[in-house]
Amino acid sequence: MSIERDISSYAPNAGSPAYSGVLSRRVLAFLVDYLIIAILWVPAAVLLFFVGIATLGLAFFLYPVLYFIVAVFYFGFTMGGISQASLGMRSMGLRIVRTDGLRMDFLTAAVHLALFWLFNSVLTPLVLLVGLFTDRKRLLHDFLVGAVIVREEAV
Repeated sequence: MSIERDISSYAPNAGSPAYSGVLSRRVLAFLVDYLIIAILWVPAAVLLFFVGIATLGLAFFLYPVLYFIVAVFYFGFTMGGISQASLGMRSMGLRIVRTDGLRMDFLTAAVHLALFWLFNSVLTPLVLLVGLFTDRKRLLHDFLVGAVIVREEAV
């Protein structure tokens, strides 16, 4: 039994319309998601200010990483939630599917995000080139967590 056959039992086949236009939709979903995270960062920064005052300044060290903390919670709760998609992914009609048949959980979604940041910081926009040469338009971090991004209407 090949690995490809195992994957296809949970995710649509490679020739399926579920992967048509996925890369361009992922880029647009990324832009929408990071706009939402930037908007969520503002109340988080205000909340951290008051927490910092209450802790006599001990919480102020979180300001440099606050954007990343907000992003981890955002992606963890949206991609790891019921819809299995962030708000940007939902607006583009995308959903994440794990190749092992399990639902995406908070931790796996957070690891998916961390790997994306890691590969994007090393490969910058070249990270998208992998998707041009894979049959299911998967990127490196998708392979490592065992996930596939599919169009919602095709599933």
